[in-house]
Amino acid sequence: MDFDLTGHRAFVTGSSMGIGSAIALELARGGADVIVHASRPSEKAEAISEEIRKIGRESSVIAADLCRPEAVEGMLEALPDVDIIILNASVQIRKPWTEITVEEYERQMNCNFLASMMIAQHCVGYMKENGWGRIVTIGSVQELKPHPEMLVYSSSKCAQRGMVRSLAGQLAKYRITVNNVAPGVIYTDRNKEALADESYAKSVMDSIPLGYYGEKEDLAGIVRLLCSEQGRYITGQSIFVDGGKSL
Repeated sequence: MDFDLTGHRAFVTGSSMGIGSAIALELARGGADVIVHASRPSEKAEAISEEIRKIGRESSVIAADLCRPEAVEGMLEALPDVDIIILNASVQIRKPWTEITVEEYERQMNCNFLASMMIAQHCVGYMKENGWGRIVTIGSVQELKPHPEMLVYSSSKCAQRGMVRSLAGQLAKYRITVNNVAPGVIYTDRNKEALADESYAKSVMDSIPLGYYGEKEDLAGIVRLLCSEQGRYITGQSIFVDGGKSL
């Protein structure tokens, strides 16, 4: 099985770095054309797009701050038709729940949930017309094991998971699958600073049955499977890629 994606076009949010960049490149290796997204124009986003073109696939970059609904609307006006959407971008603010401000709540919920819903609303029409589509959200192990200092982030991921279950049932008749892939502790720029604290890093490592952090590429293969014909009978699922941390 080669999980071929030839003839499809994907849009991967938050794909200028981290997990999103690994997914974008893997989809391109599978044969998909890929639109790279970043919150603002950046050299990193252009570099990922160039890597995709070197693989032999078409690629472009679109920039928009997903924390701002009006920016999402503007982005969607410029977005070409796609039949694969990977909803990966998220904002994570770490602080005691008693100190969370309304502005911090809105930033996280707007990016992590509202933007995903808006993008799905916009793209699903084209998928229905073609009788084929793939929607994959990138969740978090915090859906089951919330971090005490990330109340809004973990709650937004639970909301996203609920959206996946709702949409999967509604869209199945159009041959559109909707799934959630939930990473555990993946060693990316987002958490390097926190994991630099040796005592904290040890406590995190001790909570992972496999005994090591994941790499961003560990998510890419399962996403490619879900987007391929070999994944056609999987929908409405949350698949944890977490070294056993959710156990």
